[in-house]
Amino acid sequence: MEPGKEGRRRRMKTQDRPLDQDDLAMADLAEIPDWTVIAGPDGDEAGPEVVRALVHRVMGQTAWQPWPLQAGEVIGADMVSWGFTTQRGTTMIVFDGLAFPDCPDSGWSAYEIGPDDIAAAESGLDAHWPDHLALATRHWGQPDYVGDEGSPTFADEWEPGAGTGRRHLAVWLRPGAQIHLYSTKPSKDPLTTSVGVNYAVYID
Repeated sequence: MEPGKEGRRRRMKTQDRPLDQDDLAMADLAEIPDWTVIAGPDGDEAGPEVVRALVHRVMGQTAWQPWPLQAGEVIGADMVSWGFTTQRGTTMIVFDGLAFPDCPDSGWSAYEIGPDDIAAAESGLDAHWPDHLALATRHWGQPDYVGDEGSPTFADEWEPGAGTGRRHLAVWLRPGAQIHLYSTKPSKDPLTTSVGVNYAVYID
């Protein structure tokens, strides 16, 4: 082993990119005022019929286009979700009770986090959360709830467990759904190896 190498460690890596993809995705979500008709049955069913019903509901309320099946491709018996492409080019993943965009090249995130990087990850989230919240507010209006783990009651303030595993949380109520904007809480035990700001629609 090289002298001193045993004392070296990899430092946390970060990605900091413009919020362009999130800007488009949030606009896509803002165009759905009522999620009630998109909600699926509350059960454990899976397979082609579940996916086809999901696609039918989404296409009936949006202009999103479902991912096409390739020649010879079939919907698996364990499938419970499907992907769509919006008119703005956003990739949306939709389940019966959940929808979220795939925006891998947007915003700030940290990865390869080590036990000694927790404070740096927290600082990064605190610095970038306001920009994400401002963008979401521009698209979705004022949130119905905003909180962070600085509050001793944060974990259960919005509803029981809503803040668990989060450092920040904002919620917008919509008919048939709640939109959650949140950051992942960095933790040593168990070790959180990556964090960022995300958002999802929890469909009732």
